Amino acid sequence: MIETRETFCRFCHAACPLHIDVEINSTGARTQEVVVAVRGIMEDPLFEGYTCIKGRQLADQHHAPDRLRNPLQRSDDGSFVEVTSKNALDDIAHRVQAIIAAHGPRAVATYTGTGAFQNSISMPVTQAFHSGIGSPSFYTSITIDQPAHLTSRLRMGAWEAGWQNFRDADVLLAIGYNPLVSSYAPAGGLQGTNPFVRLRRAKERGMKLIVIDPRRSELASFADLWLPVKPGEDPTLLAGLINVILQESLHDKDFCDRWVDQLDDLRSAVTPFSPEMVATRCEVEAADVLTAARMFAAGPRGTAGTGTGPNMAAHSTLMEHLALTLNAICGRVNREGDVLESGNFLYPGDTRRAQVIAPSDPAPGTPHRVRGLKGMPGEMLTNALAEEILEPGEGKVRCLFVCGGNPVVAFPDQLKTIAAMKDLELLVVIDHRMTPTAELAHYVIPPRLELERADVPTVMDRRFASAYVSYTPAVLQADGDLLSEWEVFAGLAQRLGTPIPLPGGDLPLDGSADDDMVLDFSFAKSRLPMSEIRAKRSTIHEELAIKVVAADSDASARFVVAPPDVVEEIAVVLTESTGAEVIDGFDATKFPFRLISRRLKHVLNSLGREIPGLARVGTTNAAYMNPLDMRDLSLSDGELVRITSPSGEVVGVAEGSDTIKRGVISMSHSWGGSITDEDVRLHGTPTNRLCTVESGRDPINGMAIQSAIPIAVTKV
Repeated sequence: MIETRETFCRFCHAACPLHIDVEINSTGARTQEVVVAVRGIMEDPLFEGYTCIKGRQLADQHHAPDRLRNPLQRSDDGSFVEVTSKNALDDIAHRVQAIIAAHGPRAVATYTGTGAFQNSISMPVTQAFHSGIGSPSFYTSITIDQPAHLTSRLRMGAWEAGWQNFRDADVLLAIGYNPLVSSYAPAGGLQGTNPFVRLRRAKERGMKLIVIDPRRSELASFADLWLPVKPGEDPTLLAGLINVILQESLHDKDFCDRWVDQLDDLRSAVTPFSPEMVATRCEVEAADVLTAARMFAAGPRGTAGTGTGPNMAAHSTLMEHLALTLNAICGRVNREGDVLESGNFLYPGDTRRAQVIAPSDPAPGTPHRVRGLKGMPGEMLTNALAEEILEPGEGKVRCLFVCGGNPVVAFPDQLKTIAAMKDLELLVVIDHRMTPTAELAHYVIPPRLELERADVPTVMDRRFASAYVSYTPAVLQADGDLLSEWEVFAGLAQRLGTPIPLPGGDLPLDGSADDDMVLDFSFAKSRLPMSEIRAKRSTIHEELAIKVVAADSDASARFVVAPPDVVEEIAVVLTESTGAEVIDGFDATKFPFRLISRRLKHVLNSLGREIPGLARVGTTNAAYMNPLDMRDLSLSDGELVRITSPSGEVVGVAEGSDTIKRGVISMSHSWGGSITDEDVRLHGTPTNRLCTVESGRDPINGMAIQSAIPIAVTKV
């Protein structure tokens, strides 16, 4: 018997609605469910049937013969043996208790990777577990690639009603992001809900698109103006755009008079960044700098936003600050009477005022023990985690839980990361596959995958293109001794005698909880109750959209666009020829190329390479190069290249692409393995081996330089 069930995809953030055809076979008391088809839902009012190649392979992911279905424990000889989840949690809890007794609760840490962000109750329960044991050592993938999004908003101030919506934008400035592949964009940008159709419709209504990217990405191919910036020079280019706007008085003067401080200080700081100077430094045309500034300022509606590329390069916080400053000085905010594009149904409060949230400390979290860094609100900096494990002394991390992530290939400074994983007294990896990180674990706990659990789209709830409501029950029976992330931490808390405090109260730890109960407890303060979210799912409810109200009569907070540290860093950028100067060992004659990060459509970071349908698309993260550079190096497609940075060396598979700027190699992050002579054609190249946390790290958010890396390239 074939039964069609409705759900939404959680391979990435986009949450595309899906119909799943399930074949049900009963043999005696046993019922087996097999997914035989996956397709988009044509009738969905927001996605209109859109899916991507990743989501259409969910059957292969769920039914893969090498999918882990029972917990594994490492033996003394390094091999793994199957154990029951009960015995695994018993032993893990015993070890955690001993570590807390010997080293304190801070010694217990958790890393929540990108995969776990697609499980809506993973993060709330994990954070609550940390609260229950009193440990601040909570880390996420946010601080691997884009922490500047938050730190810059805190330092500069934020607009309570948010930046303007994409749906009626007259202009969009996309700085190093590509939602046609990543299916995700900053606020006000083109999101992954049917992105190709939405972009086409936006262009038809007359929206102008400006893309800043060293690569003519899929998004850049639709641009009215593409600026192929030299990698690492995004702050220079953005400072130049601001200079033109202020010099030509193209900014929103009324808005700035009311809501923006330090405009004169900003004007002075960016004055040296003339179109001619910027053109030389960024390797673009001076006329294009002028055109981009004037086109964006003309608006009158639309936003500037950034992605992982420039956020993973040098001066990441400054770059993000300058992008937000473009929005602020041009008044690109939702005003009184505007309606927010997204529903924000899962979060508290249905009022958004047209006013500034006061600037504050950009790093108000727990102090790190290394390099004078401090964490962000509610989490610590992942780029410092390896050092927190290896650094001797009180507070040293001794236990690490990894949820939906793969630190060995994702964290910067791979060799230091591997040393840190091996130094731990207890490493527990929650994953359905044996990753390079899982191979180092003491325990590997296989989770229920997306079709086997109830869920809501917590990330996209703030990014949907309409006031869209979504929820899914579990649509497939779990087969095996599987534990969702929340079940692992709830099980440990029950054994440790510590609570799981959620917005709805302490989660019952008597075995009565299920996915839906945890959803109710996690989102007890959402503006739309979970009961209504379940009832209204897969529907647009514009009548429930948030309408912006007037500012408070005594509202006095203002955007701070030129704080002293920003002015100082702009002056530093002015003296550089590229951001690579901050890396120890940099020599422009030895490292003439730049390596930039990118996304690939058929994988999500390191997830998907193990799925047959996706492996047919590609089994490596090719080193994409300009054909003229390949000619100079006597390279042909498929040949191996040696890529050397000031801190490491890898081998990659060369692939020509005329979309790549000369002097640049474009490679996807989070590939490869943990050994130095891996088969890169089969497993890919670990570009994080080219990164270091020893120099060039952002002073506020700890960001290591993982894009615009200076490299040398030679034929193998």
